Amino acid sequence: MGLFDKLAGWLGLKKEVNVLCLGLDNSGKTTIINRLKPSNATHLCTSKLFTVIFQAQAQDIVPTIGFSIEKFKTSSLSFTVFDMSGQGRYRNLWEHYYKEGQAIIFVIDSADKLRMVVAKEELDTLLNHPDIKHRRIPILFFANKMDVRDALSSVKVSQLLCLENIKDKPWHICATDALKGEGLQEGVDWLQGRIKVKCFSL
Repeated sequence: MGLFDKLAGWLGLKKEVNVLCLGLDNSGKTTIINRLKPSNATHLCTSKLFTVIFQAQAQDIVPTIGFSIEKFKTSSLSFTVFDMSGQGRYRNLWEHYYKEGQAIIFVIDSADKLRMVVAKEELDTLLNHPDIKHRRIPILFFANKMDVRDALSSVKVSQLLCLENIKDKPWHICATDALKGEGLQEGVDWLQGRIKVKCFSL
């Protein structure tokens, strides 16, 4: 059973939750999603050129081109996770899905110090977008690749991204090693709590 499957059971709600998974290319988004989803989930991969349904294999991960859509269904909850390509030429696609997003997972490569500024710029653009700015949408940050030597701590990543300035949205950051699955459970626990609170407040 995947972590999202457990999350559905905990919530006990018939609710479809659209989660946007964002971050720069090579940050580990697809690896994280493959860790979170049930092992038998199909995955709909969409780019400007093609649409194909196939069985996602965690051991054969390739960079997402355009975006892929992961749908996980359980008895009580349906998840639609948009894994958006972080390559520069595709980042303008992100904003087309902001309205549907009810939660955001933002993945950072903690070992890529040179592009931390780029990650911050993309995050600032996201937070200031009209479809996000005035909504209390929960944002889960995964400071990924903690297995890489000299990776920055989650505290340092938080400081570089100025997360303390996010006052109008619930957010949380976790140090993760997506290859081993370490740190993901903590993030999912936090996210399920925020979604549960949001669902009951509707």
